[in-house]
Amino acid sequence: MTLCRAADVPADEPLRVELDDGHALAVYRWKDGFYCTDDLCSHGEASLSEGYVENGQIFCPFHMGSFCISTGEPRAAPCSVPIRAYAVMEQDGELRIER
Repeated sequence: MTLCRAADVPADEPLRVELDDGHALAVYRWKDGFYCTDDLCSHGEASLSEGYVENGQIFCPFHMGSFCISTGEPRAAPCSVPIRAYAVMEQDGELRIER
């Protein structure tokens, strides 16, 4: 499944991608790689793509809890339930995931 072009993902903030079925994902560019998680925080109804990435973590804009962008594991309270993370493949300038 194609998410977006690699060039569309900013270096300093997440990109929200809404799939055809309405499911929203957050796509991240960090260091030399691309990462993708569900966009919805498991703690509250926050869009993670409105947060910020630091040290490989996405910080939720509502309560400042965080998740690892590569595994979806919670890293800081109040987040305690993991979010889904997807392996991202780059091919011909496009980012793809399997779902």
